[in-house]
Amino acid sequence: MSIIQFLRILWARRWVTVAATISCVLGAFIVTMIVPPRYSAYSRVMMDLVKPDPLTGQVTGAGFARAYTKTQIELIKDYRVAGQVVEDLGWLNDPNMITQYDMRSPGDDRDLRRWAAQRVIDGTGVSMIEGSNILEISYTSNSPEAARTVADALRKSYIDTSLAFRRESARRTAEWYSAQTEKAKAVLVTAEAAKTAYEKQTGIVLQDGEIDVESAKLSALAQASAAAAAPVIAGPSASSLQLAQIDASIAQASRTLGPNHPDLLAMRQQRAVMAGQVAQERSAMGAMAGATSVSSGALERQKNKVIGQRDQVERLRQLQAEVNLRRVQFEKAAARTAELRQEAEIGETNLVPLGSAVTPQNPSFPNMPLIMFGALGFGLGFGILASLLIELFGRRVRGAEDVTSVIDAPLLAVIAGPRKPPSFLGIQLPSRRAVQGPGRRKFANA
Repeated sequence: MSIIQFLRILWARRWVTVAATISCVLGAFIVTMIVPPRYSAYSRVMMDLVKPDPLTGQVTGAGFARAYTKTQIELIKDYRVAGQVVEDLGWLNDPNMITQYDMRSPGDDRDLRRWAAQRVIDGTGVSMIEGSNILEISYTSNSPEAARTVADALRKSYIDTSLAFRRESARRTAEWYSAQTEKAKAVLVTAEAAKTAYEKQTGIVLQDGEIDVESAKLSALAQASAAAAAPVIAGPSASSLQLAQIDASIAQASRTLGPNHPDLLAMRQQRAVMAGQVAQERSAMGAMAGATSVSSGALERQKNKVIGQRDQVERLRQLQAEVNLRRVQFEKAAARTAELRQEAEIGETNLVPLGSAVTPQNPSFPNMPLIMFGALGFGLGFGILASLLIELFGRRVRGAEDVTSVIDAPLLAVIAGPRKPPSFLGIQLPSRRAVQGPGRRKFANA
């Protein structure tokens, strides 16, 4: 079918298209007049995901933020949030709501709270504003004031429920960690008791750095023995050299001075003092040599003692390591329990309400311009389709193209037919000539 044929069909069936279009537009207009208007109110809340947690300091990641947002959207439409709205608005004691509940279908066995909550859920819409962290909560109702009230109540219930979920989750986790803390404490007490019993059994006590007393003694003896065994400077001491010089001076003075000369007597007294000092040094060196031999013997005995109890010391160190590990586990569990208990008592969330809902002035449904333009387009399309179907089941020759498409023969000539009177939906209408003919004849006879 060519465009010319298509246009000829539409023109021939133009009244079908016009009738379908007018019918659809008129029907849409009647529907908009009959259907009760519905109003939508909007309430917004901002999710401050970038703000660190006030207790833990953690920041929500980008990947988790998307899942978190979807979860919050589903939470707003949850029965727990809607049920709280029903209680906050006092619908359970509202006579009008009770009357509507009594008029429900016989097969509906829900209680009043769940039935009213389902009405809230059915009228609730949640969307994320593009390019932001703002959730927009909408509620649609037949009353603009009810739409505004329920929208604000939904936001309040959502924030309260989110905080309650957080507290409840923290409380349950804190209870679990508290039980783990008690278990860790019992294990720690058992480990410390085993270590203490082994210390009493062996008589070995570990000092700081996990060093036992005998090993500490061995280290002290080794240091003392090394200091005592330090090599002595070779040659006579300074006191011995001074004593030799004094003896030489006395021998030289005895040749020239008398035995009772004051200088000679002074040198002899000096020699006596120096000789006593040299004797003391020699005695001290002898005592040091004896102490060195005694220290070496004690060092060997201490070494043998340390080697003999090495296995016991190693076992005690293992017990000490077990105690340290259990203590760390207990401290971590106790710290986490305290943190979760504090989180269970916190009254702050990452949800920030933005303003209040505004009472809508214009209904969101029915949208008169949208419905009328939609009906116009639908009617026009339906009319064109109906015209084509009518033409399909009752083909007419409306041009030379229709003949050549059916008959496989050359077209020689086209003869114009008589002018057909106008018709509407197959009914012939009176022509202008028929209407005006008698009048003209009367005028001619006059």
